[in-house]
Amino acid sequence: MSSIKGMIVLMGSGELTATMVEVHKKMLARFPDSPTAVFLDTPAGFQLNVDEISRKAVEYFRVHVQKQLNVASYKSSENTNAFEAETAFHRLRNANFVLVGPGSPTYAVRQLQKTPIPEILVNNIQSGGCLVAASAAALTMGRFTLPVYEIYKVGQDIHWVDGLDILTQFGLNLVVVPHWNNAEGGTHDTRFCFMGESRFQQLETLLPDDAMILGIDEHTACIVDFNVQRIDIQGIGNITIRKKGHEIKFGRGDQISLEILVKEINQKDWKPKDLDDVEQAGVPNVSKEGFLNKVNIIEASFRKGLANHDQKETTNALLELDSAIWKAQKDLEDEERISEAREILRDTIVLLGAELGASPRRLRKYLSPLVEQMLQLRARFRNEQKWSEADRIREILQQSNIQVEDTKDGVQWHVIEEDVSPNIS
Repeated sequence: MSSIKGMIVLMGSGELTATMVEVHKKMLARFPDSPTAVFLDTPAGFQLNVDEISRKAVEYFRVHVQKQLNVASYKSSENTNAFEAETAFHRLRNANFVLVGPGSPTYAVRQLQKTPIPEILVNNIQSGGCLVAASAAALTMGRFTLPVYEIYKVGQDIHWVDGLDILTQFGLNLVVVPHWNNAEGGTHDTRFCFMGESRFQQLETLLPDDAMILGIDEHTACIVDFNVQRIDIQGIGNITIRKKGHEIKFGRGDQISLEILVKEINQKDWKPKDLDDVEQAGVPNVSKEGFLNKVNIIEASFRKGLANHDQKETTNALLELDSAIWKAQKDLEDEERISEAREILRDTIVLLGAELGASPRRLRKYLSPLVEQMLQLRARFRNEQKWSEADRIREILQQSNIQVEDTKDGVQWHVIEEDVSPNIS
């Protein structure tokens, strides 16, 4: 693999949200000249709003990433004529950066597996390009693909289908499962990409002995950089390497030696003791000390409260995080660590916004304590003339479908209702 120059970025979700802006920017910054970035629309090709999704991606890159994003449109093998297909292939071949995202993983596999596109993507990576596969597209990258809709929405028996098998071309015998920590179910378990623990345990038994599962939390990126032989974890969650129920986790900021990890993945008799050996070999979950350790503990409390719909724990965690940052500034904590903590605070607010958008019809009463606390924080920033911080809170709420209005009678807010049926986009 040392001759491979490119990257594969696997995202658990959030490929077009604030949490992944910096990841996209860092990937594109690798290219010294103006990069050619392309969005492939195939996973959502069956949806009536597929063109709207493409426009959203283009606008997101223009506004937030500040780069031009072109669309390679290959909606289906049946309804794409020869000219349209060759145009899409040409754009992909000439791209430095390819983003594939929301939709149906099984639909994407059916449409792409008999086309040149998988080979084009592999060649791009080998020659130094970057492939970003998020959400539904991430599910297609390994040997097997989880048919999420068919099991979760339609009620089919548990099973796997063949994937595009792109990762195996690079020595990674993995089955990718995004939305690893999903909590949309509320009263029922929707972790492991909506499967829940009991169903997922059954799914594991159906995999070959040499297959390994890569679970990726939501709003989290697993960056596989073949040029430097390393895996980096960015975003707000963890990745999980799992086999036969045994797990090892890596979190935000961790850097993992690809050579060591691939060696362990390819050992058929991988047992819990072997996981300890990996940690001793130099790829442990990085332990933060002092201030950042406290921040990580608070963030974990926030995520727990959000998953359990615990208003008190979620609100307290946000307030504690804000207090910890202010105290760190007073104590002259390292600026880089304070900056990282602020990024975590922003990420938690974005994650809260994502939760708000999941069920807007019943959120007003439920979310009022949380939003009011955030608005109080905004008011505090305004009183201290910290206008950019105050505006940022309003922007994040706006991005999360919370409309904030400053009126003569005070600050008013409401939830902007949308159709948010559970999906893997």
